Parts: sequence; C-alpha cells; structure tokens
Amino acid sequence: MKNRIDFLREMINDPKTPHGRYFMLFVQSLIVISIISFTLETLPNRSELYYFSLFCIEVITIILFSVEYIARISLNTHRIRFVFSFYGLVDLISILPFYMFLLTGTDARIFKVLRMLRLLRLFKLFRYNKSIDRYKRAFTLAKNDLIIFGAVAMMTIYITGVGIYFFENQKQPENFSSIFDGIWWAIITLTTVGYGDTYPITTAGKMFTFVVLIIGLAIVSVPTALIASALTEARNEENE
Repeated sequence: MKNRIDFLREMINDPKTPHGRYFMLFVQSLIVISIISFTLETLPNRSELYYFSLFCIEVITIILFSVEYIARISLNTHRIRFVFSFYGLVDLISILPFYMFLLTGTDARIFKVLRMLRLLRLFKLFRYNKSIDRYKRAFTLAKNDLIIFGAVAMMTIYITGVGIYFFENQKQPENFSSIFDGIWWAIITLTTVGYGDTYPITTAGKMFTFVVLIIGLAIVSVPTALIASALTEARNEENE
C-alpha cells in the first residue's frame, strides 16, 4: 500500500519520471481541451446537441480536474500549504464555478462571470515548466528595482496627467474635463498605445507631448532591460 502511495505521489509531483511525464501531458491535454470547449461555447446559433456535447466535455474535464485536486491534497505532505499556494488556489478556483452553477441550477450573471475563471486553468500549464522557476528567480532579483521604477512611473503618469490638463483644458474641455481625463491620456501615451481619439491641439500641449513621448519610450524599455538582466543572472546561477 505504501509503495502504491509513493508511486502516485511521485507520478503527480515529479514530471521527470516516465509516469510523471505521462501524467503531466495528460493534464495539459485536458486543459487545452477545456479551453477549446470554453471557446466553442460562444459560437451562436448551434444545435442543442452541440451545446450538450460541450457540456458533457466540461463535466468530464471538471471531474478529472477534481480528482487531480483531491489527489494532490491527499498525497501532499504539506496539505495546508498546498491549498493556499498559488497553484493550489488556481486548481480550486478553476473548478469551483462549475459546482456553484451545478448547486444553484442557474446561470445568473455572477456565475457567468465566475465561469470565466476557468481560464485560470491555463496557469496549470506552467506547473511543470522549468522556465517559470527562472522567471520567479529573475523577478526576485529585480524586485527592488522594479518597485522603485513602478513608483517613479506612477508619479510620472500623474504629473503628465496634470500637465496636459492645464495645457488643453480650455481648448478641449470635452476631452480634458478633469485631471482624471489627463491621467487616462497620460497612461495611453506613456505606454505608446495612443488611440488617436484625444490629442493636444495647443502649441504648448504639443511640445509637452513630445517630451512625454520620449519619457514613454524609457518607461517601456527600462523594465524590459531590468528583467532581461535578471534572467541572465538567474540562468548563470543555474549553470553554476
């Protein structure tokens, strides 16, 4: 009995073993099937048999995900830690909306929103990915720099929002009616999205926008450089 439990624990938690690799591929295949089914549900004007077939697929995948979740809790030596871990919560939240819908027998708006949480199953695909550990290490290494940069970026967005408001409010009161409108413009401009529906028309506003765009290029590039550098350091640590 003990050997069987050890075998199951190894199969679920160690994808490096042959059985663990097969289990990993099986779970990942279920996730892909579930997401495809979720997407196909949105096609309009289909037969009842079509939607019933998709519902059956959903039921089967939910049952298998539930068995997996219960098995992970039962075979985990640190059960409480697993339940409240990131992947433990993803496993729970991804199956919970279905049971809530099943118990209530209604598909009210709140449950339709909750059903979108099934997309969290995509995160389960990363469970066995070694590269994810490298990214975790990289974010840990760059955490302090990213926090400082995030604070500077937020201040820059606010200052930019205030600036464009004072430059453009009198000429475009409908587009820049408050500083909040200016902050929204600052966000889409500094991130170089630029929808094009709102833009400065005063000379001072245009000059101000030129400076903002230059700053926006730095805002986009700096975190990329920080993470790239941290990833290189994390990769070097793995090779040592």
